[in-house]
Amino acid sequence: MADVAERAGVSGQTVSRVVNASPRVDPETRARVESAMSELGYRPHRAARALRTGRTQTIGLVVSTLASVGNSRMLQAVADAAAARGYALTVVTLGADGDVSAAFERLSDQGVDGAIVLNEATERVREADLRAAGLTLVVVDSPRDDRFGVIETDHAGGARLAVSHLLDLRHETVHHLAGPAGSFAAAERERGWREALAAAESPVPLVVRGDWTSASGFAAASALLDGGATAVFAANDQMALGLLRAFAEAGRAVPADVSVVGFDDVADAADYRPPLTTVRQDFDALGSRAVAALVEGIEAGAHVAFETLPTSLVVRASTAPAR
Repeated sequence: MADVAERAGVSGQTVSRVVNASPRVDPETRARVESAMSELGYRPHRAARALRTGRTQTIGLVVSTLASVGNSRMLQAVADAAAARGYALTVVTLGADGDVSAAFERLSDQGVDGAIVLNEATERVREADLRAAGLTLVVVDSPRDDRFGVIETDHAGGARLAVSHLLDLRHETVHHLAGPAGSFAAAERERGWREALAAAESPVPLVVRGDWTSASGFAAASALLDGGATAVFAANDQMALGLLRAFAEAGRAVPADVSVVGFDDVADAADYRPPLTTVRQDFDALGSRAVAALVEGIEAGAHVAFETLPTSLVVRASTAPAR
């Protein structure tokens, strides 16, 4: 580090700030230090740094499953944000019993500095003895809790956008294909759906529930059609995809007979047939804020306040005025 400082004409502290991705270095100085590091073949030694600082520059990610599109997108976003801050990432999935304490133990054994917990796993975290875990935590999508930082998407607000859009198209009411019970995101989207219908004094149909997969959306279509649905808000884009196929096979045209809105705005949503109207949540921003909050907690020793990220409605061809 002293050699790098001499070559770049800066102090050792400035080199340290560059190595640790501190924002307190102007771009020109950072470029000069990075050039000197490259010329001298310098790179930080993670094990030596851990001995000196007591931190491994590694964070954990706890997730119930990586099979869902949303969780996979979040994994990518968290991995990118962690790498940008010089942190490595260790991923732990919950077993069939959903034992989050065992997941924390595995992370602690690997010496992580803290962990991010995603979506369906958050319910288990709220039930766990976090003092025993001894980890700095940030939870994505959870009610407020003084024991950890929370970053969430405005799921209820996004649902209200979806329902209001369909009601503005003069549909009498909007049916809901909800996510699985026990999911905070699914519960919040259902809450937003109910609130929007109540505000418009529209009838509230029975909820039909899926499990985030397109297959569950396909299976739910008959119940929605039997209920007389002309407009459906699906709690994610994958279930909406299953609905589109099922409606087509039942001879019901989208959007002429039934309008469909999803949630997430996955990369393929614009290529569904028809292109899907959906609520966009910013996975990249969510992952970036979660990592930033966790690093702040690790390095400053304090949890961040509750933070909610906004959603937006993306209107495509799967919605139309009611007949």
